[in-house]
Amino acid sequence: MKVVLDTNILVSATQWDYSVSHKLLEKLIRNNVEIFSTAEILDEFAGILRRDFLNSEQEANSMVEKVIQFLTLVTPNKKVEAIKEDSEDNKILECALESQAVYIISYDNHLLKLKEYQGIKIIKPEDVVKEV
Repeated sequence: MKVVLDTNILVSATQWDYSVSHKLLEKLIRNNVEIFSTAEILDEFAGILRRDFLNSEQEANSMVEKVIQFLTLVTPNKKVEAIKEDSEDNKILECALESQAVYIISYDNHLLKLKEYQGIKIIKPEDVVKEV
């Protein structure tokens, strides 16, 4: 199985040990599920750690280095403009298309509202944790 984790899932999984996202991430890693991301998604992740969690540049970069160990990085070749309300969310779709993911796992309402994009299901962690 191939999945893409939205930035909000990475944040939740790495900042709160008892979150559904953290439990899901552990399960994905344990079951050798392929998890994909991009440099752009990881840049956003580091930015949120600095802005919202007051991590230093070094602390944020250290967290990115930790998550890179279980991710496969891809470079999307195709730009997507499916989400007009928050164009930043399109990078998640681009990653999923490039990696041929089965699922995008997210809490983002703009993504969840789509439910599916070009055959890729968009679901919350609570919905996928049963399937892994």
